[in-house]
Amino acid sequence: MSDLNNIFKQTIKVINIGIPSFAQDLTQQGIMNVHVDWRPPAGGNRKIQALLEKVNQWQEKVRAARGKK
Repeated sequence: MSDLNNIFKQTIKVINIGIPSFAQDLTQQGIMNVHVDWRPPAGGNRKIQALLEKVNQWQEKVRAARGKK
């Protein structure tokens, strides 16, 4: 149980994914954070995501045929 108590005594460090205003609020409060500007592939459009996956698979086959990773 002492390990759990020690967690709350440590400095908070946050990785923020996708919501810039959340990272800004953390910074204003003096909390260390890293913001990752992430968005879902193709803006979340599942049809376009499926097409992109097909392109990726095709590219992998082309690389394999050429002997590249």
